[in-house]
Amino acid sequence: MSHDRGPGAHSTAAPSTGELVKTLSEQLSTLVRSEIQLAQVEMKQKGKKLGIGAGLLGGAGLLGFYGLGALIATVIIVLDLFLPLWLAALIVTLVLFAAAGVLALAGKKEVAQGTPPVPTEAIASTKKDVATVKEAARR
Repeated sequence: MSHDRGPGAHSTAAPSTGELVKTLSEQLSTLVRSEIQLAQVEMKQKGKKLGIGAGLLGGAGLLGFYGLGALIATVIIVLDLFLPLWLAALIVTLVLFAAAGVLALAGKKEVAQGTPPVPTEAIASTKKDVATVKEAARR
C-alpha cells in the first residue's frame, strides 16, 4: 500500500542546521578514516620497497667487501715488487682510510636529503581536502 501525500509531497526544503552538522561530521569522519588508510597503504608499500632494497644492498655490499679484500691484497703484492712489504701495506691502508672518509661524507649528505620518510601523497591529499572544506565553509 502506497502512502501518497498528494501534490507537493516531495520535500524541497533545505536541511536543517542540525542535519547539516550531522552530515558534515559523518563525511569528515569518513574522509579522515580514508586518509589514514591511504597513509597506511603508502607507508606499507614504501616499507616493503625499503626492506627489499636494503637486503639487495646488503648482499651487494658483502660481495663487494670480498672483492675489495682480494683487490687490496693484489695492490699490496704489486707494490711489494717495488717497495718493502710494510710500506706497501701502509700506503694502501692510508688510501683506504681517505676513501672511507670521502664516502662517509657523501653518505651523510644523501641520508640527510632522504629524511624524513613521510607519506607525502597522503599529506598532500589531506591538505587539499582541508582546503576544500575551508573553502566550502566560507560560502
